[in-house]
Amino acid sequence: MNIDFNKNQKGLAPAIIQDNTTKNVLMLGYMNQAAFDKTIETNQVTFFSRTKNRLWTKGEESGHFLNVVSIKNDCDNDTLLIEVNPVGPTCHKGTDTCWGETNNSSFGFLSKLEEVIKSRREAADSEKSYVASLFKKGINKIAQKVGEEAVEIVIEAKDNNDDLFLNEGADLLFHYLILLQAKGFVLNDVVKILEGRNSKS
Repeated sequence: MNIDFNKNQKGLAPAIIQDNTTKNVLMLGYMNQAAFDKTIETNQVTFFSRTKNRLWTKGEESGHFLNVVSIKNDCDNDTLLIEVNPVGPTCHKGTDTCWGETNNSSFGFLSKLEEVIKSRREAADSEKSYVASLFKKGINKIAQKVGEEAVEIVIEAKDNNDDLFLNEGADLLFHYLILLQAKGFVLNDVVKILEGRNSKS
């Protein structure tokens, strides 16, 4: 890997640390050639500390190491993206990331939709909400709706109307997210099971 350590200040290249699973950015550090070489050798992220003026392996005191999964160089060969499996919180202040955020998996719009479902369930004016009305009717009604949507998508799968098929798929997924919350789970619980199955295959 050809890294231009001399392009930036004092022979250092920025190293962006990203969680391999959640894809969240955990921290930013700096590496010189020696830090990079030690990272490759030990498979644990080592930086050059500008304050201590020495190499330091993340976790050498706390035990919260950053185990390397992959290292990528950017198009200008002067910035590294390092995907890791973190052991414990990353920030020295005890938070998951150096921005004080929780390092949870995010599924983009689906995660936002889960939050909407949760807020509608808890809303004070729940009488106006379709989601809240389903929760009020109980688990049997929610499960029935999932069953109805599943049958409808099977029917549409046998036809050639892609628009109807995709819309029924959206309805099924939406009601399944509601059912998950009614059972006390979220989408990430299902993803963990799929990840576990994938690791065994």
